Amino acid sequence: MSQAIQFLLNNEEISLEKFDPNLTVLQYLREIRYQSGSKEGCASGDCGACTVVIAELSGNSSLNSKSLNYKSVNACISFIGSLHGKQLITIEHLKPANSINNKLHQVQQAFVDNHASQCGFCTPGFVMSSFALLKQKAKQKEQQNSKKNQDVSKQEVAHALAGNLCRCTGYKSIVAAAMEITNCDEIDDFTKNEQQTIAALQTINLTASIKVTTDNNQYFAPKSADELAQLLIEHPQATLVAGGTDLALSVTQQAKSIAQLVYLGNVAELNQLSQSKEQLVIGAAVPYSKFTYLLAKPFPELATMIARIGSMQIRNLGTLGGNVGNASPIGDMPPALIALSASLTLQKGQSKRKIAVEDYFKDYKVTDLAESEFIRNITIPKLNENQQLKVYKISKRLDDDISAVLAALCIELSPQIKNVDGSANNKQQVKSIKIAFGGMAEIPKRALLCEQALQGKVWQQSTIDAAKQVLHQDFQPMSDVRASSEYRMMVAQNLLQKCFIELNNDSLVLNKQQIIATQVVDHA
Repeated sequence: MSQAIQFLLNNEEISLEKFDPNLTVLQYLREIRYQSGSKEGCASGDCGACTVVIAELSGNSSLNSKSLNYKSVNACISFIGSLHGKQLITIEHLKPANSINNKLHQVQQAFVDNHASQCGFCTPGFVMSSFALLKQKAKQKEQQNSKKNQDVSKQEVAHALAGNLCRCTGYKSIVAAAMEITNCDEIDDFTKNEQQTIAALQTINLTASIKVTTDNNQYFAPKSADELAQLLIEHPQATLVAGGTDLALSVTQQAKSIAQLVYLGNVAELNQLSQSKEQLVIGAAVPYSKFTYLLAKPFPELATMIARIGSMQIRNLGTLGGNVGNASPIGDMPPALIALSASLTLQKGQSKRKIAVEDYFKDYKVTDLAESEFIRNITIPKLNENQQLKVYKISKRLDDDISAVLAALCIELSPQIKNVDGSANNKQQVKSIKIAFGGMAEIPKRALLCEQALQGKVWQQSTIDAAKQVLHQDFQPMSDVRASSEYRMMVAQNLLQKCFIELNNDSLVLNKQQIIATQVVDHA
């Protein structure tokens, strides 16, 4: 059991024995280390001004087969304990240490050359997001054993920068700078020193669990599910954190203090991924950016919807277990998981049980989770060859925004029969259907009466019209700052209509799938 966290701040080895687990990475940088390049704009992970880059070990255990994965994260909503065993890189560290003539890093220079800074407040965040993109493209080049630089597409730049806001509207020059970065053959200090960084990170004991106790708080970072289970038996009121993309807001915006914080990022079983012909099993603490690529083939529409959850910084931290466990009525993943008949594995002590995702939610922020119980993993059955999944997210902005309504429909139609003259007989029937909505009730919820209005019926406009009217009996949505009750109901009905149109038009489906294929760019 270790009583300290250890990490690298650039190349400096840091060991913290006594720290408040509520301390964010941004507070540590600005208030303790006096590195003020990273800015606080929103304290909620929305603006990207605080963006930093984390480098993590990946690969096999031997030094020569290890490599570093670079990812952008929001420092304002990252707790300091999550840095254990990692390298933290900020805007102050990009400039070469022994630069001649005040030479800048190639990303910084690209921003200067393209006049991509106006007031400058957001610039450090944009630079760090672009730096992370540069490193990811360099890794692709290495993996493909290519001597040619990996050209960055405008779509990739859009995804990488979606979590960074420029209030001076300087996006054209910012995008130009980000597009330029991969054309440079210059090898930076981070690549030159990669083996030294790997060696330094390997000296940190990653096998030991962590327990840090201060006067008012306790921080735990267990290594196994059984150890986590025992911790929760001993501390049933402890708060679990994985990515912290929602939990941290209670600290940064509501000034709350969490007395006992249990970090899940080191729990081996909660960070596992597996798949078979029948299903995918995703550990509760696996970040979106590490599992989205697995969904691209079996669930392309779900994968592209995930590319709209938060931003790259959020998806690098946020987890599927957190999105479900949060029990928000506007969480993006639960409606899709319900429509797919997904299940949760829950653990308390040494006992485990499975529960359907739709049975997990009981009331607003009330779940079936017992005291000291936690989500271990999520199992998603794969579709049979005749099933189709449709997922629609409606929000005010395309990226980095909360859903007003999210609809997920898993539908199987009877095979299409040819008429005697060879023409298509459109009298298909609905063999099975499952519809779930977010934003329409106090919990993510199935539209059971709407399903009944469609089940076994002929797949035609009159059937859809009847099902749309039944939605009034399934839901009485509320009005809030995101949308009115009337708007939500109209959107829900229109999404049902949209599903009908798409499934009846093969060319629409094909075009949409081609668009989706270009959008799914997040992967480990």
